[in-house]
Amino acid sequence: MRVDTPYANQIRSAFEFSQKQVRNLIEKHPDYYPMYTVNGKWKHDGEKWTHWCDGFLGGQMWVFYQHTREEYWLKNAVRYSQPLEPRQHDRDVHDLGFIFISTYLRWLNALRPGMSDVAILKGDLRATAQHLDDVLIQAGTTLSLRFKEKGQYLRSFVEDASLFVDIMMNVGIIFYAAQKQHERGKDKEARELLRIANNHCRTSMRYLIRGDGSTAHEAMFNLETGECLKQTTHQGFRGDSCWSRGLAWALYGFCTAYQFTGNSAFLDASEACARYYMQHTPLLIPPWDYDALPLESRKLEDSSAAAIVASGLFNLSQNSASYEKRTLYRQYFRQMMFALTTDKYLGREPGYEGILKHGVYHIHKKLGVDESVMWGEYFFVEALSKALSETE
Repeated sequence: MRVDTPYANQIRSAFEFSQKQVRNLIEKHPDYYPMYTVNGKWKHDGEKWTHWCDGFLGGQMWVFYQHTREEYWLKNAVRYSQPLEPRQHDRDVHDLGFIFISTYLRWLNALRPGMSDVAILKGDLRATAQHLDDVLIQAGTTLSLRFKEKGQYLRSFVEDASLFVDIMMNVGIIFYAAQKQHERGKDKEARELLRIANNHCRTSMRYLIRGDGSTAHEAMFNLETGECLKQTTHQGFRGDSCWSRGLAWALYGFCTAYQFTGNSAFLDASEACARYYMQHTPLLIPPWDYDALPLESRKLEDSSAAAIVASGLFNLSQNSASYEKRTLYRQYFRQMMFALTTDKYLGREPGYEGILKHGVYHIHKKLGVDESVMWGEYFFVEALSKALSETE
């Protein structure tokens, strides 16, 4: 049943606006995979630091197709997803979950019952589904090769000794690959993938989540002994601070790990992060780092962290063991989405090319500061999709 309330209408309007902005982007800059805006414009020569965002644009198109059934979005979702396929073998990044869960897994879901408008894909849909799963399994297997036995973690792109909290958002593709290998009767491969994914989550939980639910961006290890040496950061204020996007990655990522495993310790970790967020974010949208100094610096918000948290809280509202917490998470999700869909955060002014304003990429490198960032766009659109499911 369609629900018409100020909230529902605001969500639908934001979803329409998001489609307009993405349509304008791909028509103005065809076959371009942006990362962040400069003065509200996508096409520029700014540094990327790493090549980790290419799945997010196509991922938005798969979400649009899911809701609209428009052939335009299906054609372009395929167009922006297929070129990523060689990266299933990419050993240089820890972001294969970002790249393929947002594209190939959504593509696969579009072929399943209830999503049958796939005539333009041509060919045998069963064969297409098999191929998409093959790519997802390979991507998960490739990511698992980053595992360090001494330390029990997936190394970041920076160096062997480095563990990033961001990887919690990518480890899901290893869990997925393990699940699919088991379904194919490849139990040896499945067990190894599951061992790696579970141990990475346990290590991240131990060394990146603090007692109050705040998170560290990075942990550094002794490669000879596997001992964790210290917490540090690349994008947060300092090693012992709480970088808000890292908190968001942990909140969302540990809930995903729980969904794959049923391990309540992972759910507890996600809920600890959620508790920290709600206790320390009275205005719903977080500062780029909760401990940044001078205090004036904390006025710089990161809407991309808020979008990730919102989508993660929706997931928690479906998975928490507590009815009261499920209700709290859903209410907080709606409050956040109401805030993010106001004109303060939507780039509705003429000439602005992004969807969600006031995101932050890398403050120290001065990249994408107070701009639109592609992961913010993707998780905002994903959260809009979840909000739409409540109103349609």
